[in-house]
Amino acid sequence: MAPPSAAAPPAPSSLSPPLVPMELHVRNRDKLLKSLRQSLRDAGRPLHGFVILQGGEEQARHDTDHTELFRQESYFAYLFGVIEPGFFGAIDITSGNSLFFVPRLPSEYAVWLGEIKPLSFFEEKYMVNKVFYTDDIVKVLQEQFQGQGKPLLFLLHGLNTDSNNFAKPAEFEGVENFATDLTTLHPILTECRVTKSDLELAVIQFANDISSEAHVEVMRKIRVGMKEYQLESIFLHHTYMYGGCRHCSYTCICATGGNSAVLHYGHAAAPNDRTLEDGDMALFDMGAEYHFYGSDITCSFPVNGKFTSDQSLIYNAVLQAHDAVIAAMKPGVSWVDMHKLAERTILQSLREGNIIFGDLDHMMVERLGAAFMPHGLGHLLGIDTHDPGGYLQGLERPKEPGLSSLRTVRELLEGMVITVEPGCYFIDALLDPAMESANTSKFFNHDVIGRFRTFGGVRIESDVLVTATGCKNMTNVPRQTCEIEAVMAGAPWPPSK
Repeated sequence: MAPPSAAAPPAPSSLSPPLVPMELHVRNRDKLLKSLRQSLRDAGRPLHGFVILQGGEEQARHDTDHTELFRQESYFAYLFGVIEPGFFGAIDITSGNSLFFVPRLPSEYAVWLGEIKPLSFFEEKYMVNKVFYTDDIVKVLQEQFQGQGKPLLFLLHGLNTDSNNFAKPAEFEGVENFATDLTTLHPILTECRVTKSDLELAVIQFANDISSEAHVEVMRKIRVGMKEYQLESIFLHHTYMYGGCRHCSYTCICATGGNSAVLHYGHAAAPNDRTLEDGDMALFDMGAEYHFYGSDITCSFPVNGKFTSDQSLIYNAVLQAHDAVIAAMKPGVSWVDMHKLAERTILQSLREGNIIFGDLDHMMVERLGAAFMPHGLGHLLGIDTHDPGGYLQGLERPKEPGLSSLRTVRELLEGMVITVEPGCYFIDALLDPAMESANTSKFFNHDVIGRFRTFGGVRIESDVLVTATGCKNMTNVPRQTCEIEAVMAGAPWPPSK
């Protein structure tokens, strides 16, 4: 008699890439048109002219003929959903019609890069009203204009408060034949991106689902002796193989040991190449992008699958801050207050762990929290990892340590997606001056904190949707220490009901 067969291993993924309807971008254009028309009415201006955006261009690697993988400019992606480079898009403010201008491709394109599609293909694919070639922009816009005098173009120009770079207004031969407005469009279009539609949320949820699944896969496969980049590879493979995610939202941060105290580890000079050691904490900040929309998830856990008492202390300090913020989130809540809540929660746990001592209120006044969490609590998330709109015109960035790193100081709005990512790190460049300062030295237990100097850090990050009455965590990974240890030992996730 044959022995009973072992239970089949779980399928690598329960997900498959969804078809994203172009209606998503039609609604985004309608949202912009409604907001822009209202703004013009309020200012007593006529409802004439065109919004015109220039899509991204392909980039070569330095002076070579190697073309880097193209990813669309984000505002253009938001309005039109176009994956190809070299397009222009326009919206007629009077009629509401959307117009496309596509490159006139040379005949050799068909030999090297594939079929040259007719204009009707793009009209149908992207659900726009009319499609023309880019060399006809001037003629078409002048023919379509229904106002008096020079046709007016609303161009995209404004500051990204995360990068301090400016959006690039559309440029084309003959633009001097038009009147241009460089100030009206950017704040209105940026504010449109701040709150998400149901169709956008469905895409962000998928990016979260496949990324959550990939983080769990990393937890299962991590072993002492591996390289950090091998864990990055597992994540990238899973999200591409099973989620169709060709792009990542950002460069993966796969930090272990002391590297986990480097906030943006993983860059070219620190390329996720350390060998994992027994006793390390891992901090993996990775998120997939699907149809332009991103995810941003951080998991922290012990490489060997078992938390030590010190690791549990720091991890639970951060987890309690993460959970306290999510429990308090709802429309109208100040993000500055949420950051301070996270700081205070972490400081309280560190005090209970005998790492610091003193009065919590005094610690907050002296900004002690910034010595352990120098970054902001989170950021808006959407088509960009750091989605724009964090600082409305007139809002100023705080000056105090920690608070000055906030990517937004707004009150929460229903429909926002924002990351909640408190952290606690032991960074010599921050601890040394804090422990020497007359204002903050008194808070440190100098005998105990030395034990944590090589600890690294912990960050826990989830993507959270603000709802009408509270919020919804879109990320689904093990968070409790017992859940993490169980999953790393082979338990199913999500847990079997």
